[in-house]
Amino acid sequence: MLNTFSNISKEYSTLENSNIVIIPVPYDYTQTWRKGSKYGPKAFLSASNHIELYDIETNFEVYRKGIFTAPFIDIKSNYPIKMVNKVYDTTKKFIMKNKFVTLIGGDHSISIGSIRAFGEKYSNISILHMDAHTDLRPIYQGSKYNHACSMYEASQKYILVQVGIRSMDITEKKYIQKNNIFYMHDIHSDKYWINKVIERLSNYVFISIDIDVFDPSIAPATGTPEPGGLDWYTSLKLLKKVLKKKNVIGFDIVELLPFKKDFSTDFLTVKLFYKLLSYKYCINL
Repeated sequence: MLNTFSNISKEYSTLENSNIVIIPVPYDYTQTWRKGSKYGPKAFLSASNHIELYDIETNFEVYRKGIFTAPFIDIKSNYPIKMVNKVYDTTKKFIMKNKFVTLIGGDHSISIGSIRAFGEKYSNISILHMDAHTDLRPIYQGSKYNHACSMYEASQKYILVQVGIRSMDITEKKYIQKNNIFYMHDIHSDKYWINKVIERLSNYVFISIDIDVFDPSIAPATGTPEPGGLDWYTSLKLLKKVLKKKNVIGFDIVELLPFKKDFSTDFLTVKLFYKLLSYKYCINL
């Protein structure tokens, strides 16, 4: 079944029986290079049928916590504000049901609505933004809801810690939060960078991961690939520590742009999603 994560049984996939909710957002109207991330959620769910539900590292089967896949947020509109509002409403609805809310994109503009919802629920939140790009433009191509603006609103309200950055426009420099940005060229020369990330974050953390934070050698299927990205185990080392030390309240994974003949990035996205949940719920982490 394409509308249920990994085709898990109803015992672990109904809303009533689930601690975790996935909100799929197949939206890529604001994408400015290669479009196609609107197919990301479908590719993600398709690839999820091939994951082993036992995680070796944590010795845990997190699906038993229940994973409900919500209906796709399908916005057939040229107005990104409609998508942002719908994502906000849907995210808030599930947060108020005390679910652990995750989102699968779609381009990065979907994060604007979800971060708004989490910011209303939790005080003093911080955002861990893992991306090749800063996404700090106040407006781009006539819209403040463009994927290139996905973190600007958050940067004006919350602690924003950015990791993996290796591409930006000079106009964005003024919006960077001092000491809260970890460029890839600095990460390679600083063995303490993960500890510094942890220190910058508040207790409540929302994680936003753009697939292009990874090096294209392991995650080529994304809209704006950049050379020199994070590898798999370095990323997991960071995420494991964040989920151990902080109260992660939700996350999104965006910008998966599936290829027709190479499913490796689809599966990487599924594996990343499942690792995050395993780290979140494994009490012996």
